[in-house]
Amino acid sequence: MLKPKQMTRAVIVGHKNILEETVDALHKANLFQIEDYIEDDSELKIGKPFGNISEISKKLIKIRSIGSLLGVEDVAAQRQDSSKILTDLDDRLNQLDAEVNAVSEKKTELEAELKETESLKKELIPFTNIDLDLDLYHGYEKLAVFSGYVQENVEPAISGITSSYKLYFDPKNSVIVLFVPKEKSEEVSDALAKALFKELRVPDVSGVPSSIIADLEKKEANIVNKIESTDAEIEELNVKYADFILASNELLSIETEKSEAPLRIATTESTFVIDGWIPTEHYDDLQITVNTATNGRAFVSSQEMTSEDEKKVPIEYDNPKVSSPFEEIMDLYARPRYKEIDPTTLIFISFPLFYGMILGDIGYALILLALAFGIKKFVTSDAIKPLMNILIYCQISTLIFGILYGEFLGFPLASIHTDHGVEAGLIAGFETIDLFASPIGGEMFTFPVHRTHLVMTLIVLTALIGVIHINIGYILGFINENKKHGFSAALFEKGSWIVVELGILLIALGYVGMLPIAAGVLVFLIGFVMLVKGEGIKGPIELPALLSNSLSYTRIIAVGLSSIYIASTVNLIAFEMIWEPGTAIGGMTIFAIVVFLFGHALNTVLSIIAPGLHALRLQYVEFFGKFYEGGGRKYDPFGYIRKYTEEK
Repeated sequence: MLKPKQMTRAVIVGHKNILEETVDALHKANLFQIEDYIEDDSELKIGKPFGNISEISKKLIKIRSIGSLLGVEDVAAQRQDSSKILTDLDDRLNQLDAEVNAVSEKKTELEAELKETESLKKELIPFTNIDLDLDLYHGYEKLAVFSGYVQENVEPAISGITSSYKLYFDPKNSVIVLFVPKEKSEEVSDALAKALFKELRVPDVSGVPSSIIADLEKKEANIVNKIESTDAEIEELNVKYADFILASNELLSIETEKSEAPLRIATTESTFVIDGWIPTEHYDDLQITVNTATNGRAFVSSQEMTSEDEKKVPIEYDNPKVSSPFEEIMDLYARPRYKEIDPTTLIFISFPLFYGMILGDIGYALILLALAFGIKKFVTSDAIKPLMNILIYCQISTLIFGILYGEFLGFPLASIHTDHGVEAGLIAGFETIDLFASPIGGEMFTFPVHRTHLVMTLIVLTALIGVIHINIGYILGFINENKKHGFSAALFEKGSWIVVELGILLIALGYVGMLPIAAGVLVFLIGFVMLVKGEGIKGPIELPALLSNSLSYTRIIAVGLSSIYIASTVNLIAFEMIWEPGTAIGGMTIFAIVVFLFGHALNTVLSIIAPGLHALRLQYVEFFGKFYEGGGRKYDPFGYIRKYTEEK
């Protein structure tokens, strides 16, 4: 917690005739991250893959291609015996391939036929309203035929050129078919050009277009039925072979990883050297694993970590299970570096806290809690579960603040007495309790806290929360800097900000007469000099950001109020403008219910996005900027977590 797992660099050396056993043992252990060997001028060369890797890769590509074609999804399934799968793999894969190819080719042919039919239909549609057999459009020695779109009536122009013509015109589609003597074709062509004539290709089929289109539509319907029947066959194959495909894909992936492992390992004529990283707590396990697999013929040694190693050591989080979902949020930003503080546990506290302070509504909390639990139950994806756990944490916080604020879907639960009279709450007889007058703006602090009546006080409170959060960041930055560059650097680069803030506070107290102002000015100047020494010219330039960073936290009240006003507006429209109390249920009542449901559904979606984004911004921009560098490399051990197979 608060720092990544301690890692050990280990080197495994042995004779090449035990390389395969060693790789197999490392893969099963799934603890050791192999570092790719890069060839240099030494005698060590990159190793060669085990066995027939090309054959395994072909099978893996084939099974993945079939799985994609059949739409096989990565879902929970009963584990299968890996040795049985490997024994039957070739026969079953060939059988599956033949069945899939047959149905796939049939579907491809049908889709090509459907596309061809649709294309012909598209070409015929412009001629639909011209009742003329398409055979009559060509084959003349003394006649020229023009077919296409025009922008205006061309008959006056044509009749001015020749009286021997036949014109078919579809005013709906602005399509003409014109027959004229060939000797007049050039003059007619010029006249048509003035009418912006755009030629249409005449489809190479026989018959009247409207009749052909009717036949094509019947043909289309028939092809679509056949395609649906083929899709049903594909679905049957999916059901029949899904378990085999998932298990085979897993086994072949494992075999491929193991076979290609030597491509990452340094070898000579007779030896191998595997370099990599393992969490220190598992170093003894690594020794036992390798010694057991090779009967003690491979040698495992730990290496002293150098300053260069610290820059590239893979990072594995070390957080309690309860806060581990927030590692997903850290990964969105960057993993910590090896000697840097891991702020996952701090985010576990502050992110739901800010989210709950922003939303703070019992109704939305209950809706989103039900949604999160439902998704967790029905969606088995490993990527979704941590996100749903984060959403649950945030909604628990929202529920607590919802009780504190006394809000339910934008309705106040308790009535409140104001200068303009009594504002009724949702619970009859539940009245707001006055606690004490706020020193800011004379507002009354109450329970439940009516945010809309305590705006100025809450703005100042959220800014103070920002000051506290930012200074926690400076303290963490002090610790980080002390580890990296020593106490002096930490004092001038991070401690100076705290001294500057202390000086500003003392000046403020001096301004109200509680202290001499000179004392505050002196402390401020000391902090300023320290800041210049620690940060250079960048420090004074960034000094105004101290205020903007603190004020940024006022978004906690601002975004929260916007959510309240959206919910209140929905309630107002639904209950006071449309849903007239005392009137019979009718169309307007149904409309009011639709407005109420749609409005709150929309606000529920916004209740995930807006508080989440703003709470995240406060972490990434205001908080991390004070101490966090990040950029650590993810720990990725060599191995595979089996889901669909097991070794018996």
